[in-house]
Amino acid sequence: MIVEPTLEVERTLWDERPLVIGMDEVGRGALAGPVTVGAFALARCDAVPEGLRDSKAMTARSRERTAPLVRAWGVAAVGHASAAEIDAVGIMAALALAGRRALEELHAAGVDVVASALLLDGSHDWLSPRLRRPLAITLRPKADRDCASVAGAACVAKVERDALMVAHDAEHPGYGWASNKGYAAAVHMDGIRALGPTRLHRRTWLKAGGAAAASVAA
Repeated sequence: MIVEPTLEVERTLWDERPLVIGMDEVGRGALAGPVTVGAFALARCDAVPEGLRDSKAMTARSRERTAPLVRAWGVAAVGHASAAEIDAVGIMAALALAGRRALEELHAAGVDVVASALLLDGSHDWLSPRLRRPLAITLRPKADRDCASVAGAACVAKVERDALMVAHDAEHPGYGWASNKGYAAAVHMDGIRALGPTRLHRRTWLKAGGAAAASVAA
């Protein structure tokens, strides 16, 4: 059954703060490419863009069709942390780094991040360790499914990261990134064994030794 996200949680937060910033990550489990965080600032409203769902339950075409509607609905920003940064600091710190970059982009767009309520998907606060000051953060398991602001953040982030991986596929053919987006699909693993990792691979996530860790592909 497809669950349609609502604004029920956002309404409780709007009672205390003028804006809700929904946040979610994509690309956390990939072997190549960045980890990406979407941040979506939304003022009090009643309607949700038609077709918005948990991004994992949407097709690529429906996400691409819906992302512009989300951007017109509020203020969206996306932050990335590179594979090299993931290798250097670990995935949780990289998530926080990408999230901070998304919030900095919102700030640059005129959003008062400090005065906003932040709504994060999940039960663990991965964002606060990289913030320069404490923010009002609410954690909500399944928020990407149930909360429209978080679903919007995930949709925009997923579309942007997928486009990056399609572009990287043209630069580094042989790994199938246009279809697998850097996740551990069979064609991707075959490419690593045959060609070795690229600068976009998360080296600490690949097994040591053998073709997968031999040398950087051109």
